[in-house]
Amino acid sequence: MKKIIVYILVFVLLCFLLPVIFTQKQQKMDVATSTNNENAIQNTEPEKNEEPTQTENRTVKLLHAKTGEIEELPMDEYLYGVVSAEMPANYQEEALKAQAIVARTYTAYKMYKGSKHENADICDDSTCCQAWISKEDRFAKWNEELREENWEKINTAVNDTTGKIITYNGEPINAFFHSNSGGTTETVANVWGGSNYPYLQSVETSGEDGYTQYSSTVTLTKEETLAKIREKYPETVIDWNVENPVSITEYTESGRVKTIQFGNTNISGVEARTIFGLKSAKFNIEIGESVTFNVVGYGHGVGLSQTGADSMAKTGASAEQIINHYYTGVKIENI
Repeated sequence: MKKIIVYILVFVLLCFLLPVIFTQKQQKMDVATSTNNENAIQNTEPEKNEEPTQTENRTVKLLHAKTGEIEELPMDEYLYGVVSAEMPANYQEEALKAQAIVARTYTAYKMYKGSKHENADICDDSTCCQAWISKEDRFAKWNEELREENWEKINTAVNDTTGKIITYNGEPINAFFHSNSGGTTETVANVWGGSNYPYLQSVETSGEDGYTQYSSTVTLTKEETLAKIREKYPETVIDWNVENPVSITEYTESGRVKTIQFGNTNISGVEARTIFGLKSAKFNIEIGESVTFNVVGYGHGVGLSQTGADSMAKTGASAEQIINHYYTGVKIENI
């Protein structure tokens, strides 16, 4: 009888204990499964794209050439400084808009194709990339009564073209620009060698002769001329008594000097521009008691002419028409 009572008590205890044991075991399993699911969700979540699709939302890493510091600026805020540094604020609104689109395109090209600057997209040195100036420094250079008006005009040109860039075959172009073409722009190969870009062809433009950038002269003594050549070519000899001691031997299709001979030394027109500090490679030479370079245009002559753009805008041309004149076969797109 006692054995039966013991069996009954054991059975009752088991009936109470087993549910408790299984419930605790199941709770531990549920916690473990929940943790694994959370990790799985985190591991399978798609990675975020760190590069916005809109150019106006991109941050430009700007290298300040003089200090070596890198400043990060929103695209359009950066362009306020570029347009105000590169084009006079008194130019026509459509010319300023064209400059804004060109500057944005040039920046996008540097960002997409790869910058020459480590850890930066572009620099503020116009001889390397494109010019940039801070608002404070820009204001210091403008007349006080024009500062706000000029800045608002620059901002409007940038803001009204937000996101617009110039493309060729769906990619941003290498949007070169310069001050004054002297009536005809130049192809890339004649300036920097290599292959021509199909969208950077030589085109004619009118109205540039009305700007101060159109013509200039550089006059040197014969001794100064020879000394400058000899800085790079020390073996140069020029006999000033012969009929043509200096002669232009070849021109480019745009009328710029392609090759020129100084005595026994032949150099390119682009190199002559650098050696003698000329504003353009479009020049002729007069030799008398001194040597005079008569120069037409200002800059390398490739791509958009800024004075040409302003001249076109004065006749009613839009920013889009200006761009399509200077860049062949391109599209203006929002990206």
